[in-house]
Amino acid sequence: MFAAYFDCPGGPENLYMKEVMKPNPGEGEILVKVSASALNRADLLQRRGKYPPPKGASDILGLEAAGSVAGLGPGCSGRWRIGDAVMALLPGGGQAQFVTVPEGLLMPIPKDMTFIQAAAIPEAWLTAFQLLHFVGKVQEGERVLIHAGASGVGMAAIQLVRLAKAIPIVTAGTQEKLEATANAGAAAGFNYKNEDFSEKVLEFTQGSGVDIILDCVGASYWEKNLNCLSTDGRWIIYGLLSGGEVHGDLLARLISKRASIHTSLLRSRDKEASSGYQQAFTEEVLPHFSPGASPRLQPLVDSVYPLHAIAEAHRAMEENRNIGKIVIEIPV
Repeated sequence: MFAAYFDCPGGPENLYMKEVMKPNPGEGEILVKVSASALNRADLLQRRGKYPPPKGASDILGLEAAGSVAGLGPGCSGRWRIGDAVMALLPGGGQAQFVTVPEGLLMPIPKDMTFIQAAAIPEAWLTAFQLLHFVGKVQEGERVLIHAGASGVGMAAIQLVRLAKAIPIVTAGTQEKLEATANAGAAAGFNYKNEDFSEKVLEFTQGSGVDIILDCVGASYWEKNLNCLSTDGRWIIYGLLSGGEVHGDLLARLISKRASIHTSLLRSRDKEASSGYQQAFTEEVLPHFSPGASPRLQPLVDSVYPLHAIAEAHRAMEENRNIGKIVIEIPV
């Protein structure tokens, strides 16, 4: 089979489409014929040699996949049948023609949804769902600040905050991205490049601040985050785009607000925990992607690249050109 590959860490130019061995499903595993995958920041970090896959995971890139059931390993429960349309969050291996998945990690693709659309769901939506409900325990009426609001996770989080009857506020780097977040349901949005988002958030919330912050940026935002975090607020860090080294009296500021810091890394969760998130997501959220649902949730696809153009897809994400998800179409 063909897969996205690189022989040594480095830039996008190191990526190519390589012929590798097709995997065989083990005990309790399903073989999925992949039609589409999607790109994530973790793929960029792995390509640079800064984010190795978990122990035992495939070293092929790709944390999510959408396709059809092509084979059943021994010991499967019978829930899935050959030809079923499925999607999954993976520890790796999604950007290939086939991938094996523990059957408990598969989710059905909602009715009338294409593989391209479905590939935009698993990583972004499960990450946002887990951060909001399992880590942040979002409550109705709370205010949630979402950094990188036009990213895949950001656009999913906006809609999930609305589904929880809470109030999404975002930051983004261009007016076009702010407009896209507003269309997705953001109550307010601020350009972090030309305005102090903490001052704007306090102004919007009439001085009370936000109850939850979803932060994939890290170090460079710490002071502004604490400035606009409410008393007893929850600051959730799930990425470190600006690094992790903080200079300043963070702990004293944190204590003064009785605030808490939570961290999360979905890729390193064990299979049992991941299966729990996916079961809850399947039951509580997936029905809202179907026609006629109210409110109706929508995955946002920015662009689609064929697998042989994987290097250009990486460049697009590194340059922050995308609004929503970059999807990789896998050849038949």
